[in-house]
Amino acid sequence: MSEHIDDKQAAIRQATYRSGVAARLAGLPVETLRVWERRYALSDTQRSAHGQRLYTAEQVRRLGLLKQLVDLGHPIGVLTGLPVERLEEMVAPNAARAVEVSGPMRVFVVGDSLMRRIVASGRDGRALQLQQHCARLDQVGPLADGVALDVLLVESSELDEASVAQVTAAREATRASAVVVLYRFCGSATIRALRASGCLVARVPAEIGELVLLCRSALAGQGLPAPETPAEPVAPRRFDDNALAAITAAGNRLTCECPRHLSEILMMVGSFERYSAQCASRHQEDARLHQELGLAAGRARMVLEEAMERLALAEGLPLPGKAP
Repeated sequence: MSEHIDDKQAAIRQATYRSGVAARLAGLPVETLRVWERRYALSDTQRSAHGQRLYTAEQVRRLGLLKQLVDLGHPIGVLTGLPVERLEEMVAPNAARAVEVSGPMRVFVVGDSLMRRIVASGRDGRALQLQQHCARLDQVGPLADGVALDVLLVESSELDEASVAQVTAAREATRASAVVVLYRFCGSATIRALRASGCLVARVPAEIGELVLLCRSALAGQGLPAPETPAEPVAPRRFDDNALAAITAAGNRLTCECPRHLSEILMMVGSFERYSAQCASRHQEDARLHQELGLAAGRARMVLEEAMERLALAEGLPLPGKAP
């Protein structure tokens, strides 16, 4: 009997799943999985005879952990380099604290589709007690009077900057203890603004059980951002490419090649700073990481510009905005 169980467990570990099945099991849209694989090479997957990716059960488990942590606000670009043991450690406190918030949760649901899913979920959705619902955020106010709530649950396929003020107004009207905002498409700036205002923001979950966990996490205070220390502002460029080219040309008469080398480094750092800003606006999943990279590049540029100014003054090289 023991050998039979061991053989069955080994067969499960050896089973493989195509991308669509793996994504569904992990709670991910298959399009997101494809983007992650293309951008971060998440898994050393096998290939079928037709060239399709095949995921093991262990790889599917890792994808599920990544999905949970991304929904809680962690940047995917940072998570992909971590071993599965570390991902489990990061998930565990959130799951434990979410379980602490036990019992039914009184919810006000914004979004007809989400309301229908909860009603049709049967036993899986019993933890969510529907107190009131409406189709749009601007309808919340008149319906909220006298309704005792735990969670304001908002589903919107597309969120934009205007949604932030609407969610804030809805929260004030309902006086809910926690707010969970679900989206399918949303700009990174809007997500950051909602999280900064105390909302738990996540993609629309595939399963009602995951929705229940998100609500418990919000009530437990998980997934909410820690207060951020304002970053020191980065000054605009003091040397554009034309100024650096002029310094390089003037420095060619010198025996020392430092002006040319420093100009090349400044051009490279400035280019990477601009590139990071473009990546932050293009890639929603890891916008914060690219913003941090751009900030680091900007600070490095400022230090190098100070060095360039000292070098130019010492060597009599042209400086922008100053007469030779």
